[in-house]
Amino acid sequence: MTVQQARKIEMQNVNHPERTVRVDADKYEAMKQAVLKILPATSPGLTAAEMLAGVLPHLPEDLFPQGAKAGWWMMGLQLDLEARGMIVREKTKPLRFHLC
Repeated sequence: MTVQQARKIEMQNVNHPERTVRVDADKYEAMKQAVLKILPATSPGLTAAEMLAGVLPHLPEDLFPQGAKAGWWMMGLQLDLEARGMIVREKTKPLRFHLC
């Protein structure tokens, strides 16, 4: 019997475009689907705290048991989607995000 290697995907960071990090593809895709589901298409968008509260009910329990590490994944995905031009950061305090 062989152990199947976890699928990986490269996550970008809008603040450090020269760097990428390889992460678990299943967790990435689950978080991406949740973020894209809850983010509005127009301003004013959601704060990071509102995004986290919004994604938690949409995350699979087997990947994020009791929301474990959801904050890290949401922040990483937010930076990745910004780098890919899929979401926009509003210049407000606190920061707000919405789909492009």
